[in-house]
Amino acid sequence: MIVADLNKIAGRTYPARRRTQNLAGGMSPIQAVNFSMGCVTLEPNGGQVPWHNQDQEEIYFILEGTGEMCLGEERQEVRTGQAVFIPPQVFHQLTNTGDVPMRMLYCYGPAGDVAHWKQELEGTLPKAGVDAPPLPTGACPQYTEKPRS
Repeated sequence: MIVADLNKIAGRTYPARRRTQNLAGGMSPIQAVNFSMGCVTLEPNGGQVPWHNQDQEEIYFILEGTGEMCLGEERQEVRTGQAVFIPPQVFHQLTNTGDVPMRMLYCYGPAGDVAHWKQELEGTLPKAGVDAPPLPTGACPQYTEKPRS
């Protein structure tokens, strides 16, 4: 039996103020082929999964906190207990708008790493409204700062 324990997975911290712990698929203890799954903690007041898209369909399930979910041209508040379906190729962004950490589970398939992880670490994320479609009106700005060396 393979058990992935969040208490033992250090995860990776990203410049947009979040930590991602992979549970299944990609760099994780459980090497699933058909899906990847993990837990993301977004820091209070602006921690973010920046505006990006990917080939896989995905679900975000909010475990704790409140935030702003942007999906294509839509923008909506999300909170504990809600799940958001993200179709393939649709740009999306999640921002913690609360004063406490926000935690969510992601699940996408098929398994594998997604490009935006590497792009964010390298400072090469496509910029909303320039290299990618614009964010919905009134949305929190996309994190685009180049990481410090």
